[in-house]
Amino acid sequence: MPQTQISCPRCRQTIAANVEQLFDVTHEPASKQRLLSGQSNRAMCPHCGYDGRLATPVVYHDNEKELLLTFFPPELGLPLNEQERMIGPLIKQVVDRLPPEKRKGYLFNPVANFTYESMIETILNKDGISSEMIKAQQERVVLVEKLLQMTSPDARLELIKQNEKIIDEQFFGMFSRIAQSVMQGGQESVARSLIELQKQLLDETAFGRQLKESVGEMEAATKVLQEAGRSLTREKLLDFVIEAKSEARIRAYVSLARGGMDYTFFQNLTEKIEKAEGEEKARLESIREKVLGFVADVDKQMEARLKQAQDFVESILAQDDVAKATQENLEGFSQDAAEVVNQMLRQASEKNDYARMGKLQKMVQVLQEASAPPPEVAFIEQLLQAPDGAALDKMLTENDAMINQEFVDALSGLVTQMETQGGENPEAKDMAGKLSEIYKVVLKRVMKKNMG
Repeated sequence: MPQTQISCPRCRQTIAANVEQLFDVTHEPASKQRLLSGQSNRAMCPHCGYDGRLATPVVYHDNEKELLLTFFPPELGLPLNEQERMIGPLIKQVVDRLPPEKRKGYLFNPVANFTYESMIETILNKDGISSEMIKAQQERVVLVEKLLQMTSPDARLELIKQNEKIIDEQFFGMFSRIAQSVMQGGQESVARSLIELQKQLLDETAFGRQLKESVGEMEAATKVLQEAGRSLTREKLLDFVIEAKSEARIRAYVSLARGGMDYTFFQNLTEKIEKAEGEEKARLESIREKVLGFVADVDKQMEARLKQAQDFVESILAQDDVAKATQENLEGFSQDAAEVVNQMLRQASEKNDYARMGKLQKMVQVLQEASAPPPEVAFIEQLLQAPDGAALDKMLTENDAMINQEFVDALSGLVTQMETQGGENPEAKDMAGKLSEIYKVVLKRVMKKNMG
């Protein structure tokens, strides 16, 4: 969503923030994730380091769950009639968007929330998430905030050790969403702090070390399968699994090559077990049990993701203007959602359901247009191919109209992204280095332009 220029609540300097007052999930499903993840109505100041929620009125609507919630920050200190005057047009917008048959009684009785937290809790409770789960997640959020405020690695380590029991899969998932939001917002200094903190969390916690090992095993398994290439057969895949030195490597093979682990694969494994004896037979039986468990986990996760993607796509298809709804919800179209769209299009074609085909084709057209790289990215790709400094200067001079602050910001975001992906990845490190050099040259040009 477009960012709004606001004054930092602490230092009053102008900064960019995602300010959003209406979260109409029925009209725009992706808005729910923006609210729950904290992507909207949060100020992160690159000048003074302020990081906090903005005091702004909020209206949340979900027709399916019959939810119409309002929240007005008490710190604004406005009387009730003034609050109603500000929130009233947002509620009217919600009602106007709904067809007459979907306008139910709950619309005339919006539920006022006295705290932001109570509004979020109501939304999550409707999704089947208990108050205990919400409290546990809030503890994780508070921990991240405290860790980011610390500048001493030793002090951070002490806090990490005190809270290691909540630094788990949910913690790292939440941490990843926060980091992604920060990078998308262009907050370079905060992003660098998150990168430093992430490294310490991976090195100093039990789950972090386990996660680090899993990532390493995933990369190693990927390399093995890539080297096998087209010659990869079920028999070779089975050999790779049997030769795996760790459970994490077996899990990685299942994640990457689930399609090859079918009835024939397990039949071949069973035959090997029947021919083996003693310790080797017990080892192979243990491997079979682990693979079966990992396969069940992958299938369950895939089923859940596809169900979520199907519900999301159906919610878009239910809109009167599918193209507009698709454009407004581009952030919600994951790879799973794109695959669901293609599958639905094939099914509609087989059934000669021309009305559904027409809606899906409009959706596909918007997605194809959105997936095309913007001119800035295409130009950056060209700059990366420059053989030397002279060639780089020549390309920049020939495309001088593109060299502006927006282009600098795009480069800065890419540098941060590549540095985040660095670590043990030499290609990402090399890319970050090249982009950083281009960034310095471009920044000098923009500064000269601004100075006249």
